Amino acid sequence: MTEVTYYTQDGLDKLKEELQYLKTTGRQLISKAIAEARDKGDLSENAEYDAAKEAQGLHEAKISKLQGTLSTARLIDESKLDTSKVLALSIVKIKNVKNGATMSYQLVAESEADLKTGKISVKSPIAKGLLGKSVGDTTEIEVPAGKMEFEILEISR
Repeated sequence: MTEVTYYTQDGLDKLKEELQYLKTTGRQLISKAIAEARDKGDLSENAEYDAAKEAQGLHEAKISKLQGTLSTARLIDESKLDTSKVLALSIVKIKNVKNGATMSYQLVAESEADLKTGKISVKSPIAKGLLGKSVGDTTEIEVPAGKMEFEILEISR
């Protein structure tokens, strides 16, 4: 059974744009590279042709994977989500109990995760430890550096 993945409108649009690019411009570039390599002579000894054909296979595999991702993707209407507990797409402000450092993260699908913009995957250890918790709750989360304790300060969308 395939796993359903939830996306924001922005994340879903980016996936669709990437798929469209790969199906159009990407395929044209690969086709052109194969044609150029074919024009260089004997295909049995043409490493450039073999490389172009391999690139085509990888390209088609990427298209297939993206189509699979889109087939299980579901759009979340953020306006209807409950902010009393941490859910997918929640923006959570947490405080490290040990050192007092605060940080904010948005819990998103794996393909949308980008730590630089404060977006972490719902499958990450920190997100898993926060899911279902409410403001004021503290949770101990096992991370690669050991156990860390966080207090949830704020939940928003």
